[in-house]
Amino acid sequence: MLNRRQMMFASAAAGFAATGGLPSLALAREGEAARLNALFDEMMAVQLRRSPETAAALGLDSGDLAWTKALLGDRSFAAIEAGAAITAKQLAALRAIDRRALKGMDAVNYDTIEFVTSVRDEGNRKFTYAGGGSGAPYVLSQLTGSYMSIPDFLDTQHSIETKADADAYLARMEGFARLMDQETSIARRDIADGVIPPDFIIDKTLVQMRAFATTPTADAPLVTSLARRAREKNIAGDWAGEATKIYETSVLPALKRQIALMESIRPKANHDAGVWRLKDGADYYALSLKTYTTSTLTPDEIHQLGLDMVKSIEGQADKLFKTIGMTKGTVGERMRQLGQDIYPNTDAAKDQLIKDLNDKAAWIQKQLPAYFGQLPKAPLEIRRVPKATEAGAPAGYYNSPSLDGKRPGIYWINLRDTVEQPRYILATLTAHEGVPGHHLQGSLSNEAKGLPMLRKSVGFSGYDEGWALYAEELAVEMGVYKTDPRGHLGMLHDALFRAVRLVVDTGMHHKRWSREQAVKYMAETMGDEESGSITEIERYVVWPGQACSYMIGKIVWLRARAKAQKALGKRFDIRAFHDAGLLSGSMPLTVLEQVIDDYIVANGGKA
Repeated sequence: MLNRRQMMFASAAAGFAATGGLPSLALAREGEAARLNALFDEMMAVQLRRSPETAAALGLDSGDLAWTKALLGDRSFAAIEAGAAITAKQLAALRAIDRRALKGMDAVNYDTIEFVTSVRDEGNRKFTYAGGGSGAPYVLSQLTGSYMSIPDFLDTQHSIETKADADAYLARMEGFARLMDQETSIARRDIADGVIPPDFIIDKTLVQMRAFATTPTADAPLVTSLARRAREKNIAGDWAGEATKIYETSVLPALKRQIALMESIRPKANHDAGVWRLKDGADYYALSLKTYTTSTLTPDEIHQLGLDMVKSIEGQADKLFKTIGMTKGTVGERMRQLGQDIYPNTDAAKDQLIKDLNDKAAWIQKQLPAYFGQLPKAPLEIRRVPKATEAGAPAGYYNSPSLDGKRPGIYWINLRDTVEQPRYILATLTAHEGVPGHHLQGSLSNEAKGLPMLRKSVGFSGYDEGWALYAEELAVEMGVYKTDPRGHLGMLHDALFRAVRLVVDTGMHHKRWSREQAVKYMAETMGDEESGSITEIERYVVWPGQACSYMIGKIVWLRARAKAQKALGKRFDIRAFHDAGLLSGSMPLTVLEQVIDDYIVANGGKA
């Protein structure tokens, strides 16, 4: 049901054309390619109707798509059922197109969308956890649920330039309350089916929910964001007062209903970390691995790969440690010693840390032309994770820039405690989240010519995170650590971190490791503070399989590069290789391998 403000905007959507007001590639194609791109247009239009937030995330919520600005997605049971039926229908329509008749980017586009649609359909058919699909079994956790995502979305992606934008913000606040109640209903159904988060996940979720609920209304980010930005744009009106009414009469009551539900199930929760304990949990984990890694590796294969890579990276780190005179103790113990060098845990020191990261990113950007033919136009900003969500948030993460260029790429760093961000790892974190990592890859994908909008609205963790981890190692070639062996050890630390993830993720969800066993293995192997290891392990509990995507993706990127170098010899150009892989957009790793094969053949080699 639409709330009162959303009714003001909904009529504009009634006449929404099949292409959603977006440029279409269908008219530029013929035959099966034209059919394919027409289908992509239809699928994108459906996505915008079902998830209006997508338009804001892409920076397209104006003009013909202005109607999306007041709306949020629908997670009612009826909407979930309808979504599953739509996905199945889209998959059938896609498979009715003759794949053999497609060439070049049309073939890449087909294979990419066929993968994501088929995996989504399989998850919808097999599982009801959190409304269907795979990769996130709990609708409410320390990392899932609209209570976590919508406040940040409204603050960073819902732009405010006019009174209509401010009214749309208020409409979305009302929609936020409705969304939380829908999630509460999903959680109740899941609980009845035995899908209950582990006790420690419920505890951390309640810490965050209660922090949200007990923040004075006058200081609530949802209220202050609207009031501040309306004031900056000189938009007349009592926006703080309007937001306060909705916050106190709609948002807070819905949040408190979620808190009450989580409190009620806490006594029923057990301490087992893995999804193996859920009905069909082994199948759920297998599909989650496929979703995130886009590979066909089994849990046992991934676990062994992790153990092997831990041993290999520890060997590399040991040699580098010896060059700086650190010879005693395990690699983890020596990394713990490096980790003692931290910024003071004060706001002033944290501001200096952000400044230093910006300086490092600026230096790296000057090196990019030697390694990339096309460079991103979108600027990069480095920001601190909001204090309200830092308790459960990762060490760092990235938000892509908008397609219209108005919103920059944002690299968020978690500074809840600087002991978790020692100096020696910060250059590598910046290479991963910023440049040449997520910011470069995400921006180039957004700015790539000829990609259907549908391709720009989907991402693949194996490709995206694999690239960012590959970028950490590329930073060595770029000279980022040339005079900084401790920084180079930071790169090996993070590579080891991603190898450890293969072990603990499969350990918990497949081999039935406990949370404590996984934390102990990670902390001892990495030499990290236990608090940081706990945050990471609890992340893997609620996103089964996602942590495996990083190292598996990096291996595929490295393997593809080695293959191209061998096939092309002196004709190999690192800039052309990177452009080939990045300007084709985010894709499954199997498709990336085909893209690189095509690049090799196009440049006179044999794939």
